[in-house]
Amino acid sequence: MARYLGSACVLCRREGEKLYLKGDRCYTAKCAIERRNYPPGPHGPTGTRRKLSDYAMQLREKQKARRIYGVLERQFRRYFAEASKSAGVTGAALLQLLETRLDNVVYRLGFASSRKQARQLVLHGHFTVNGEKVNIPSYNVKPGAQIAVAEASRKSAYFQAIAKELSHRKPVEWLSLNVETLTGTVLALPSRQQIDTPLKEQLIVEYYSR
Repeated sequence: MARYLGSACVLCRREGEKLYLKGDRCYTAKCAIERRNYPPGPHGPTGTRRKLSDYAMQLREKQKARRIYGVLERQFRRYFAEASKSAGVTGAALLQLLETRLDNVVYRLGFASSRKQARQLVLHGHFTVNGEKVNIPSYNVKPGAQIAVAEASRKSAYFQAIAKELSHRKPVEWLSLNVETLTGTVLALPSRQQIDTPLKEQLIVEYYSR
C-alpha cells in the first residue's frame, strides 16, 4: 500500500500554514511553522514566496487537500471523478467523500490526535464498522454506520486513556459518540458548513477542469 513516508512538517512549511498533521505537537512551540516559517529547500529563511499564478494556486489547494487527508494523487483523482458525477456541488461532494473515509471518521470522533494516527489504528484492526472488523483506512462509511473500538482493543492502556479524554470532548455535528461503549455513529453526511477543513474546494474543481 503506497503512502507518504517523508516529514509531515515539511508539508506544512511547503504550504505556508499549519495542516495539523502531527496532532498535539502542532499546538505547541515545537511546531515547524512556529520555529521555521519559511519554505523548505536550499534557500532557507532567505527564500521568498513568490506571487502565485491562477494555476499555481489551484495546484497548491489540491496538494493541501491531499496532504490534510493523507491521500495520494491517483486515489484523489478517483474521489474527484466520483464527486463530479454526483447531483450536488462537486466541491462539496469531494469534501464529503474525504470526510467519510474511515480514518477521518476515527479522527473526528476523537479516537486519534491526527489522521495519520487514525490511519495506523485502523490498519492495525482496532475498529469495527457495524460489528465487522475493518482495517481499510479509505473505507467509506455511510449514514447510520456504527464505528466502534474492537472488543479486544478496549482493554488496552491507550483506549482506556482515550476514554477519559473523550468525556471532555464533543464530536462534530454529523457524528455522535457513546464514551461508555467507545462507539460512534454517523448521523448524516456532513454539509459544507459542518466541515471546518480550511480549503477552497472551488480551486480544486478548477484545477481538474482545465
